[in-house]
Amino acid sequence: MKKKIALIGYGVIGKRVADAIARQDDMELAGVCDVISDWRIQTAVKKGYSVYAATEDAQDSMQKAGISLAGNMADLLGVAHLVVDCTPKKIAAQNVEIYKERGIKFILQGGEKHETTGHSFSAENNYASALNRDSTRVVSCNTTSILRTLTALKKAGLLQSARGTLLRRATDPWESHLGGIMNTLVPEKDIPSHQGPDAQSVDSELDIVTMAVKVPQTLSHLHYWNVRLTRKADKKEVIEAFQTSTRITLINYSDGLVSNNTIKEKYLDMGRPWGDMYEVALWQDMLKVEGDELYYAYVVDNQAIVIPETIDAIRALTGMEESAEKSIKKTNKSLGINNGGQL
Repeated sequence: MKKKIALIGYGVIGKRVADAIARQDDMELAGVCDVISDWRIQTAVKKGYSVYAATEDAQDSMQKAGISLAGNMADLLGVAHLVVDCTPKKIAAQNVEIYKERGIKFILQGGEKHETTGHSFSAENNYASALNRDSTRVVSCNTTSILRTLTALKKAGLLQSARGTLLRRATDPWESHLGGIMNTLVPEKDIPSHQGPDAQSVDSELDIVTMAVKVPQTLSHLHYWNVRLTRKADKKEVIEAFQTSTRITLINYSDGLVSNNTIKEKYLDMGRPWGDMYEVALWQDMLKVEGDELYYAYVVDNQAIVIPETIDAIRALTGMEESAEKSIKKTNKSLGINNGGQL
């Protein structure tokens, strides 16, 4: 029997999660719930998704906008096996009490604190520890990329310590008119920045320090990493380690992929919805190994990288699939990962 999944929050991540759920053959989207009544939720209606109102005020405004509602948030939770909360930062933490009272499993996104669920999730790292749990938190876009790359090195017995500098996008593209920064760089004041400790919430063994700076663009994040290896290695061995992850794609600067906008254009040409890149795009011809030191850089799609992780988290919490490898393979196929980008 397919598991019915409720989605709370139909925004940047939520709309992508909704479409990803709809592509799976072992789960179905019970409905989406939000407070908005503009073009965003109207798109959900056009896609045929059942729409629910999160609050009484939202119900009034949505009905005035001509949106046909299937019910309220309580109604949606009543027909679902699990809820994925993609609401803005800190709102999900308020919803947690509702989920707990109803005894429904739930997944939060990386904007919430690890302590809210007591478990943070990255499919290639700790899928097994999430099996049949009541809740988990899919870590942020940056942290997801860190865990994918460092886990690949760790599994190959190459990782000793890692130091990374993150160039972070200022805001999501769709709301560039509302905020962000222009003509400036804004460093995160704390070293380490929060991404390093966040990665350690998934893998406490990681010796990692991150530094981050917000930059005036919206397309993606860019990471530079200096890794101390456990021994001397060569470039071929390191690349083979990265290739063990199905969610790292190796790109070449020499192919004209010289910037985040050219990489974005490639994924648009591939036909991905919104030009989404679920993989970490790592430059293999930029990668350098000197003795026991490794240097590399990659791009992170802040709007898309956590989508496959969320689908795998659903399978883990519901116990639909006990094998991380099988779940990842199934999710990858449904989203066109490692298939030339084709759906």
